Amino acid sequence: MDEFIELLDENLKYVNHEMFDDRIYITVISTREGVNCPYCKEPSSKVHSHYERIFQDLPMQNKKVTVILRNRKMFCNNPDCHHTTFAETFECLPFKATRTKRLDDEIINISMNVSSLTAAAFLKSNVANIGKSTVCNLIKK
Repeated sequence: MDEFIELLDENLKYVNHEMFDDRIYITVISTREGVNCPYCKEPSSKVHSHYERIFQDLPMQNKKVTVILRNRKMFCNNPDCHHTTFAETFECLPFKATRTKRLDDEIINISMNVSSLTAAAFLKSNVANIGKSTVCNLIKK
């Protein structure tokens, strides 16, 4: 499972997983010692708090995958920065996203040759919990 998580991002570490019905829930944490502030680029290792960030990824063994990330909120050490805290970010997950980039790519790939209703039905039963509007919005981008 560690190798699967490293495919998402090399800075993530597998903690545990649980399986319920047609879904796998995988819990991960960050392995970074410090994080650069996205606003001023100043490095920080001082943790403000933690929160859970839940997102979907590509299916595994015909089971939908939900990743639970114990994300960190950090203090910015730069007194000149206008932001006192910031959240840790990862390459695989766009800002405020609930799906990985590779899942979005797969949704677009499947949806290109069928109607949005057909794609949404297929994706919802086999790949991830999404609706017709998500398919339409991704294709528009």
